[in-house]
Amino acid sequence: MDTTGAAAGRDTAAREVAAGMAAAAAGWLDALDPAQRAQATGSTPSPDAGPDAERRSWFYTPTDHGGLTLGAQRPSQQRLAHRLVATGLSAAGYVTVATIIGLDNVLDRVEGWSVDWGRERGRDPGLYYLRVFGEPGSGAPWGWRFGGHHVSLNNLVADGMVRSVTPCFLGADPAVSPLLGPAPLRPLGGAEDAARGLVRSLDPGQAARAILLDRAPADIVGGNRAHLADGDQMMYLRDLWRRPFTDPALAERIARMDAEAERASGYDAGDFRRLALTRVPKGLPGRELGARQRDLLRTLLAAYRGRVPDGLAPQADYADDAALDDVWFAWAGPAGPGQPHYYRVQGPRLLIEYDNTQRHANHAHSVWRDPEADFGYDALGAHLTAYHR
Repeated sequence: MDTTGAAAGRDTAAREVAAGMAAAAAGWLDALDPAQRAQATGSTPSPDAGPDAERRSWFYTPTDHGGLTLGAQRPSQQRLAHRLVATGLSAAGYVTVATIIGLDNVLDRVEGWSVDWGRERGRDPGLYYLRVFGEPGSGAPWGWRFGGHHVSLNNLVADGMVRSVTPCFLGADPAVSPLLGPAPLRPLGGAEDAARGLVRSLDPGQAARAILLDRAPADIVGGNRAHLADGDQMMYLRDLWRRPFTDPALAERIARMDAEAERASGYDAGDFRRLALTRVPKGLPGRELGARQRDLLRTLLAAYRGRVPDGLAPQADYADDAALDDVWFAWAGPAGPGQPHYYRVQGPRLLIEYDNTQRHANHAHSVWRDPEADFGYDALGAHLTAYHR
């Protein structure tokens, strides 16, 4: 394998995309008035967690994600905001994100147009937030974050190259919606079907290792933590918001949802420990999969790496058998369609989590992370060492 050529190709892609991001970000910021710009901007990315805390805050609930909302912008500004978002995504990735935003309208209908999150509209496709950190295109590191209900995109540029595209969260509620015609709308269907195909392909010995529990948790285990640590257990819904609810009715509603989700999963303390994140992966390693199973695992990985433009994924090219050997697959829950389930894919610089358990297994969450360098921790440290000694 020509690793030198592959690395050069990734560097070229990272520089080209960074240039496009910088131009789009500058164009959007220039179109804002001073009050909008104050909301739309944040401090320059830093290797120090304290000054960089806001950039490293991310969410996937319908909370304040920080930044300027789409709804607070004029149509021409919204178009420029979408232009920036699209620079960090593949064509399929952008279509999926745009679809997820639109699903808030569908969800409003599913919930009878009545859900109250303490604001004028409970489900609001205008409440997706964009913020730029630092000065786009300058010599200093800069980045941007786009997020709202079921979307969180986090990008860092340093030394003229895209250095980080994670955490990258996409969700879908409903996970399956009717369309005119025979095929339903399933924004995350590919990521679900590939994993289910893989778990159902396992022989009894393989399944005994890969299936951690016969019941699925209520959510992804890592939650919206900025840093992942050995032993992390599933976070509760009440902890996934920017700030606690002061309205007693909303606080009680969240507590009730947490209690109902825990009853539905049937999990006890031992189950949560069994599913906790660990540095040593759990489940079944790629080296123990057959040829067809390895192809299914590659298909699953592509559903995540393919969210961003070619060359930006931090992980290895899994066409290399040696790289795939070190990727582990784990599952929790039944394997039949329409049943609550969870899976995890873990390897060097890789953590993928997916769950579809809530709303009777019609509410999916998926996250793609680089545990060693989310938000570009490594790139910021290297930049500081090289330019600020």
